[in-house]
Amino acid sequence: MEKALKTKEVVKQPPLRQVPNNQNGKPRNNKWFQPQGDIPHRTYVMISITSIVLLFALWSLLTYSGLVDSLFLPTPTDIFQSGVVLFTEYGFVGDITVTVYRVLVGFAAAAIIGVPLGIFMGTFKAVEAFFEPVISAIRYMPASAFIPLFILWIGVGELEKVTIIFVGTFFSLVLMTAVEVGNVRKELLEAAYTLGRSNFGVLRSVILPASIPGIMEIIRLILGWAWSYIIVAELVASSSGIGSLILESQRMLKTGNIIFGILTIGVLGLLSDLFLKVAIRKAFPWHYGR
Repeated sequence: MEKALKTKEVVKQPPLRQVPNNQNGKPRNNKWFQPQGDIPHRTYVMISITSIVLLFALWSLLTYSGLVDSLFLPTPTDIFQSGVVLFTEYGFVGDITVTVYRVLVGFAAAAIIGVPLGIFMGTFKAVEAFFEPVISAIRYMPASAFIPLFILWIGVGELEKVTIIFVGTFFSLVLMTAVEVGNVRKELLEAAYTLGRSNFGVLRSVILPASIPGIMEIIRLILGWAWSYIIVAELVASSSGIGSLILESQRMLKTGNIIFGILTIGVLGLLSDLFLKVAIRKAFPWHYGR
């Protein structure tokens, strides 16, 4: 027996990897590549600015050097000059106003109807069973495919363009809101029932407070989709708006105007997103730990 024990091989475990410590004796951790790790705000801003500067530098290198023809990609100077001409000679402010009006009206209509419907779908299974099959089916149909029908049914006026924005955002907004409401923890509902709350009392005092921050983030996300649909809405039978300007510039081979129009829509969408982001964080500081 002793001989067998002596001849038995002993399997040694590999030593644990030691994490180097800093001067304070705490383990070092590279937060830049730590999953969901925080970095200083100043560092975050500098990295963001660096990405924009690099993109601008690449654009300048390709255009000023002549590697890319100005017909396909104008220089930053040409884009700036196109913007000056649009504002001073073509009334571009009016086009911006019309585009913003169409986006806000169409999206507001979708939110006013879609958010309550999504809340009821996420709360009551009977409502979900009634609406979900139809809404899910229509959601996969592109809004641009409805344009011939909209022109036939309601003409080519403002209502047709607003309706395209509505259709492009409404159905996804409803379903995403329903999912957010449906993810409210069941323990909270059971606790509310234990305290004697009614069905609608649970909806008012538990489900809405728990899901409203997430719903607002969904609204912020879908608003970005509305800005992408405005081009589709204004490319058909429109005499005003940024989309109409882009189409007219394409016919005249004014690439600078096209790019400036696209950049304008991007800036408007970014401003609306930042506005909602700040408003949501100020309205629900407890949700974001601030």
